[in-house]
Amino acid sequence: MLIEVVALLLVSQQPLQPFKEGTASYYTVESSSRLTASGENLVNGEYTCAMLDGEFGEYFLVVADNGNSVVCRLNDRGPYIKGRVIDLSRAAIRKLHPSKGLLNVKVYRLGMTPPSPLLPH
Repeated sequence: MLIEVVALLLVSQQPLQPFKEGTASYYTVESSSRLTASGENLVNGEYTCAMLDGEFGEYFLVVADNGNSVVCRLNDRGPYIKGRVIDLSRAAIRKLHPSKGLLNVKVYRLGMTPPSPLLPH
């Protein structure tokens, strides 16, 4: 949510610049390999993502055009479809929108340890 973005700005006291902007899609255990490029199992209920750039284990804030946001941990590579910048787990995409499979997003790099107020409880 937008509140998470504001909280992140207050915690970091630095303006955030998007790492990536474009279309987010999602992938599931049923639609792809259970094993991710990092060697972990893909779990539909976790907040994870796939991108072509970034280090495995890094956290990213993904903000949809509708104002909803989610923090995801990078554990896979992709997407390999032109125009898409990030693949999200089922849980992550559903936090951004309850029914859409493609969303316009801005992706912000948080580093290896996200600010604790942003972690899901």
